[in-house]
Amino acid sequence: MDPTYLWTGPNENTLKENSQINITNTGELVLKNFTEPLSGRYSCTLSYKTIKAETQEETTIKKKYDFLVFAYREPDYSYHMAVRFTTNSCVGRSNDLLFRVLKKILDNLISDLLCHVIEPSYKCHFIKIPEEDFVYELFIAFQVNPFAPGWKSMCNRSVDCEDTTNHNILQEARTGHRIDALELELQTVGSCQARDRIEEFFRSQAYILQHHFNRTIPAMHFVDHSFQITRIDNCRPGFGKNEALHSNCASCCVVCSPGTFSPDVDVTCQICVSVHIYGAKACP
Repeated sequence: MDPTYLWTGPNENTLKENSQINITNTGELVLKNFTEPLSGRYSCTLSYKTIKAETQEETTIKKKYDFLVFAYREPDYSYHMAVRFTTNSCVGRSNDLLFRVLKKILDNLISDLLCHVIEPSYKCHFIKIPEEDFVYELFIAFQVNPFAPGWKSMCNRSVDCEDTTNHNILQEARTGHRIDALELELQTVGSCQARDRIEEFFRSQAYILQHHFNRTIPAMHFVDHSFQITRIDNCRPGFGKNEALHSNCASCCVVCSPGTFSPDVDVTCQICVSVHIYGAKACP
């Protein structure tokens, strides 16, 4: 009988209704347009009366309910890719030329998606193949990142521009293009949305070697089945993963708690005792 509700927020302050907070007449708390600072402990103190039928004696009862509420996001992600090419030698300019041309081709493949290739690198190794002579191979590695300069222009009308851009790195192409060989001693191609286009690019390299060359294979060419791809999760600044604290959503990027911060796209919130807010991006 005669229930009343008192809600307090993360800072032990009594909650008052505003554009983000609404308390219904039945005591339910509704949080709208949730942002990082709204994270924390919420408490509801419920007071109500009971009456004994025999004596009509009224008793006031209070109960307190605590809730932990955290802002979270799905991880952003990039892809780490690795591939190998044969070469004549580990010395000379041709290896660097192949590397630079390959990076340019890959950037052009995905430029309309405003994805870009980052952290490209290569190393040359000589390898002893059983029952054959030594061969030289270039081990090339790079990442594909969906947030190239100007990426926000891709989704001005999107509710969540970042999520739309993340989708571009995955989305399969809906139109096909004929694959033609491109001169460079390695005959390269390009066409087909970020990860899928690049995967198709290297798949076509193997196809070209098998069907477009008879007995004369270019000295520098793609090594079939060498393409490898690994997804790398990233959290936005102020967010991180914590399986121990948030075991019910171990893969989520959850807002950094007071005492921690995250300044970059790492997946871990770092310790900083001077931080007293949720979602800190720096350590004062």
